[in-house]
Amino acid sequence: MDEKRPLILIVDDVALNRTLLSDVLRDKYDILEAKNGNEALLFLREKTYEISLVLLDIVMPEKDGMEVLSIMNKNGWIKEIPVIMISVENSHSLIEGAYSLGVTDFIERPFDEMVLMNRVTNTIRLYTKQKKLSDLVLSQIYEKTRNNSMMVTMLSHIVEFRNGESGLHILHINTITEMLLRELLHRSDKYKINRDDIGIISTASSMHDIGKITIPDSILNKPGKLTPEEFNIMKGHTINCAQMLNAVPLGKKEPLMKYAYEICRWHHERFDGRGYPDGLKGDEIPIAAQIVSIADVYDALTSERCYKKAYTHEKALEMINNKECGVFNPLLIECLNAIADKLVHSLQTFNWDRQADKDFFYIADSMMKDKNHPIYNQTFQQFINERKKSNFFESMLDGILFEYTYTPSIMKFSPTAAKKLGLPKTITEDDKAQISGIRNDNWEKIKNLLQNHPVLEDGPILTRIHLSIDGKDVPCQVSYIQIWKGNIKNNPTLSSVYGHIDVLK
Repeated sequence: MDEKRPLILIVDDVALNRTLLSDVLRDKYDILEAKNGNEALLFLREKTYEISLVLLDIVMPEKDGMEVLSIMNKNGWIKEIPVIMISVENSHSLIEGAYSLGVTDFIERPFDEMVLMNRVTNTIRLYTKQKKLSDLVLSQIYEKTRNNSMMVTMLSHIVEFRNGESGLHILHINTITEMLLRELLHRSDKYKINRDDIGIISTASSMHDIGKITIPDSILNKPGKLTPEEFNIMKGHTINCAQMLNAVPLGKKEPLMKYAYEICRWHHERFDGRGYPDGLKGDEIPIAAQIVSIADVYDALTSERCYKKAYTHEKALEMINNKECGVFNPLLIECLNAIADKLVHSLQTFNWDRQADKDFFYIADSMMKDKNHPIYNQTFQQFINERKKSNFFESMLDGILFEYTYTPSIMKFSPTAAKKLGLPKTITEDDKAQISGIRNDNWEKIKNLLQNHPVLEDGPILTRIHLSIDGKDVPCQVSYIQIWKGNIKNNPTLSSVYGHIDVLK
């Protein structure tokens, strides 16, 4: 397939000038022509991601070249689309003004065709390289964010499983913390946190009980009430974690480390000063620790433990409001009551992929606000738009969509697919207990198809299997493509599979 040719927008009110430029460039580039600034801006809005270069005249009716440049700056287009000005006007002040508005180059009329072609080619090549670098860095940020979040989660889960808990505690704390932060920012500007801190504090919340790794199993998993001596040992998990974090040689000034320390040490403090380990009172307790504290208590109340049954959502809220579990910041109690109706649904529908995307969004979005940063908002917005488009098309399809990665072994189904198959939306190799109660073998059939019959093909693969759909055994056609790592001819590794299942009528 031929590579798509770069698109150049020529903006000039003189038809002859546009024709001369088009004649020089059309053998190598696709051309758009605009006869004034208003037409140029329409093209720029419609084809922001397609235009590779603008050749812009200065003196034009309606909107001149300098006005077009100003609007391109205002909309951020100048960061993504290079502009070469071509004009008979050559005053020093005019050229200086053009460069100050972001013009990449200036060519005086009459021009040499060879010089024009080389400057156009070099400019497009330079910006193409910059775009590829921006995409690469953005991709690396995304992967790093996901990997960091995954590592924190895995480490935290180790502690939770050792503590005899379900492993959902970390997910719940993360969700409740984020919801409380959003509500707090909506209600008050009292605390020195902003929207960009939400993802960082939510991630740090996963570390809140990491100090329990130092507590003996006999105390950690004791089914009955702890003795005063045992409780003193248990309380030591806050100090122990703080000491562990202090011993980490790197990143002490990073926001994640700061919030993790505050949360680990002080999430058992209480607003009336009756908490531990330091007996802090009121807003002596950092707000991140206060938020995780109330999230921790709510989830402890509504979850079953080795020493207690789970309370209902309503009973847990009643106990917290009645100060039966300690005293909390009245403003945070207001926030908890405000999100109460959404809380249960959010906890039931939590998705780590969606959370990783949120973490990435917070980090990347803060970078995109910096207009001097090389990955300014056009690239990021393009990524967000692609995600929205993908989710939209997925929601419109009636078939069963799935994605399977081999290392680690993870199967993901679209919400519609999961409902039809009677399976969770995400299944890992360690989730056998999660699906053991399901009375169909859809998971094994699909997994065996993908694991035991890899075909070294570059295109779509079609096959048929029988699946249980809505409780009935029916024939289905499976269409999927394989993603291979490495060269197809040199022992490639099968990385993942994307597929679609249709029920045969």
